[in-house]
Amino acid sequence: MSHDHDDRPRLTAAQAEAALHVPPGRNGGDLVVETLQGLGATTVFGLPGQHALGMFDALRRSSLSYVGLRVENNAGFAADAYGRITGEVAPLLLSTGPGALTSLAALQEAAAASAPVLAISSQIPTAGLGGGRHGYLHELRDQKASVRDIVKSVHTVRTASQIPSAIAAAWESALTAPHGPVWVEIPQDVLLAGTVLPVVSALDATPRALYPRPELTLVAAHLLSNAERPVIIAGGGVVRSDAAGKLRALAEKIDAPVVTTFGGKGAFPWEHPLSLRSWLEDRYTTDFLESADVLLVVGSGLGELSSNYHTFAPRGRVIQIEADAGKLESNHPALGIHSDAREALADLLEAVEPREDATATDRVRELLERVHDRIAAQDLTLEQQVLASVREALPDTSPSFWDMTILAYWAWSAFDARHPNTMHSAQGAGGLGYGFPAALGAAAADRTRPVLAVSGDGGAMYSIAELATARQYDLPVTWLIVDDGGYGILREYMTGAFGEATATELSRPDFVALAESFGVPAVRTSPESLAADLAKALAAPGPSVVVLPALLRMFEPTHL
Repeated sequence: MSHDHDDRPRLTAAQAEAALHVPPGRNGGDLVVETLQGLGATTVFGLPGQHALGMFDALRRSSLSYVGLRVENNAGFAADAYGRITGEVAPLLLSTGPGALTSLAALQEAAAASAPVLAISSQIPTAGLGGGRHGYLHELRDQKASVRDIVKSVHTVRTASQIPSAIAAAWESALTAPHGPVWVEIPQDVLLAGTVLPVVSALDATPRALYPRPELTLVAAHLLSNAERPVIIAGGGVVRSDAAGKLRALAEKIDAPVVTTFGGKGAFPWEHPLSLRSWLEDRYTTDFLESADVLLVVGSGLGELSSNYHTFAPRGRVIQIEADAGKLESNHPALGIHSDAREALADLLEAVEPREDATATDRVRELLERVHDRIAAQDLTLEQQVLASVREALPDTSPSFWDMTILAYWAWSAFDARHPNTMHSAQGAGGLGYGFPAALGAAAADRTRPVLAVSGDGGAMYSIAELATARQYDLPVTWLIVDDGGYGILREYMTGAFGEATATELSRPDFVALAESFGVPAVRTSPESLAADLAKALAAPGPSVVVLPALLRMFEPTHL
């Protein structure tokens, strides 16, 4: 049997020369940054700590760009956004124990949103590993156990020679569909020990493509081609796999209306005549989806929000395309197709027969009119005005990052993202404090366009320290803080459930003065001047803050 070795990595002449003449003064930390560079990383996020100093010192000898945030969780959110925006792996350098643990909420969001974050954490010295109590600073009995339930894969290193392979394996795991966060940990002494290993080069961590099985594509195409009322639900997987073009082509070929989930915002053009938009917390939309005789679900697990709080009960056949095998048929029986969304849509597009439905666009228009009339009856002019002002001020291709706040809940349903992969929120895991640090990560990925972050005053307090990061790196992020004096959505929930709210009212700073103390320009605005003030802030270079004192209310969702 012969083997074709043409795909083996080869050294260039310069790499061969470098391998034979090892530069002095290198340590395990250099192997980390050399591996990252060899895999194609250009930017890393993180926060230094005692055990991780070997990695951080090595950054100085590398070409990697470092963005240091002030809290590990925020560094994780920044890496998450970088991964979402670029589709590339975002390295996150962390220290041991408290540093590692503080990143966990961000890694949970990255896992829920399929963002390829490569967390590289230090560990206590090798002598202390193994579950004993050795009294090392930051020591955990089993640090890996704290992350194993969150990340896709865990990779441990015990010697310097294991570093390149472990990071390459983690890199491949992060980029294999579904994308997600991964974890590598390296003991302090391994990072600090000098090494005579050659400079890391010629690495390959290309993820394996996840194609659909052809017999499943055949059956799905047959169902869709012969359907009377096909409908498509497009989730975050369409955005993650850069499949929006394929989705649109398929919808147009079979005249199928499309609704995008909150994680799939921008996957289908908002103003398209087949667009049902994103009114998932609306019984009219739920009824429309239930009435489909064939429902194609792409890149969504039909979780709590996407199923209108599990009230959705489809009556027709469901076809579910999902890269995460664990989500196939997890909420509804379906023809489950384990595949990357882009690959599956490409195959379906070839296999389906064109169908015409003269009523499809009329049914879409009628549904949107019913939703509009229902919202209009709730006297929520201020909320719609504020959201329209944000849309007016934000350039079409600028990304926006939304914290868990009332305006974001509106945006999930009512905001036109205009382009795929431009609107992001923390709705995957639902933690506070995502918006601003995530926007910083997106700005680090692309400084050529302004980035918008949206927070409430409660969520903003999670991220205030990162005003220093924004200023230090001069990142083009405008932060809109809607100040209603507390945790507004929890105030609504509690008042609705119990008649009054507890623990929701907050003392807060003068956000304008606070931002200015960091050297970040800030302005206090009003609903009437928001569009102009926000547009001005977004057009100015560097970071800025716009504070809107306003008490917004949530629209009344309908589940029944």
